[in-house]
Amino acid sequence: MTRQTDQNRTYDPSKVLLPGAAIGVLGGGQLGRMMALAGSAMGYRFVTLDPTPDSPCGQVADRQIVAPYHDVDAARQLAELADVITYEFENVDADVTKLLMAESYVPQGSKLLYTTQHRLREKRAIEAAGVKVAPYAEIGSAEELREAVRRFGTPCVLKTATGGYDGKGQWVIRSQDEVQEAYDTLSRARTELVLEQFVHFTKELSVIAARSPRGETKAFPAAENVHVNNILHLSIVPARVPEEVQREAERMALRIAEELDVIGLIAVELFLTADGELYVNELAPRPHNSGHYTMEACRTSQFEQHVRAIANLPLGDPALMTPVVMVNVLGEHVQPLLDWIVKPEAEQVPGVTAKVHLYGKQEAKAGRKMGHVNLLAASHEAAFDWIEASKIWDANK
Repeated sequence: MTRQTDQNRTYDPSKVLLPGAAIGVLGGGQLGRMMALAGSAMGYRFVTLDPTPDSPCGQVADRQIVAPYHDVDAARQLAELADVITYEFENVDADVTKLLMAESYVPQGSKLLYTTQHRLREKRAIEAAGVKVAPYAEIGSAEELREAVRRFGTPCVLKTATGGYDGKGQWVIRSQDEVQEAYDTLSRARTELVLEQFVHFTKELSVIAARSPRGETKAFPAAENVHVNNILHLSIVPARVPEEVQREAERMALRIAEELDVIGLIAVELFLTADGELYVNELAPRPHNSGHYTMEACRTSQFEQHVRAIANLPLGDPALMTPVVMVNVLGEHVQPLLDWIVKPEAEQVPGVTAKVHLYGKQEAKAGRKMGHVNLLAASHEAAFDWIEASKIWDANK
């Protein structure tokens, strides 16, 4: 029997899509690429819609529809070719989502997208799930911003409610002198603004949780994340935090997955304070950069898990098999990485196995995510030694 939770979602808890079915991916980036590689190994077929010819996902999918994301005719073609549709990024056109839900099977629905596309809606939904977020305020004018900055103290962070990633669409306010400029700059985006009280965190963590239409949930081990210039640089697993903190982070992620009626994956980013408090920072309803470590280090990767969830197969075991450090490869790191991997000493750092993943992007721009390396090691320290010895990431120093 079909369960309809609201007008934004219809899915069938008993419906299972077996290997051989076609999965449509809205978006052709690296997350879609790695999803297609994992799902193809299971026997699923893939078709992707992306405006860039020969996109990362298009290179490995059975077919790519080259069209803008707002192209309704292209979306209808995707619906005709796919047995189930998923997305690899949040900024999906509302009209296209509506059409796909009417003409195809989109178990993730549109409600979660609607929530996570807007920071204020997202924070309210997290609070409604009984999980803590850092204090925040909706900002409608420079005067409201000035008053909220006085209340929260500095530093604090002003963000656009929609758009923005990897540090874009935000301004760290360090004094009242910056208020007017910060407001004038971000208000040009013509969206609501939100001010967040700065959380003096000791660690940034994230947890990837999965949920299927049958209601089964599983969480991957918490990752400890290190950012450079607001872009994820390292994910360290196991996270270097007490075990009870890891368990609480995973519990929070599972609670959010259940309360927000997630189908597929949800990435939950968190701050850990010196007194052991955890606050949710952001959500992403899809596979996530900080979950790439799962590809070799866990019994089931986040990408296989996402395919299992949307197909309503039993979820895989997310258990960690080895310590791992995932390090991102940006545009400026590509040539040093290519120079390194051909050297005989590249695989001779004791106790470390390096698994290189490059995404097939055409142009290596500085700051652009081009790939990642999973360093499987007996210890985090051995992985850090590999990073240091390779000199690939010297530009980050």
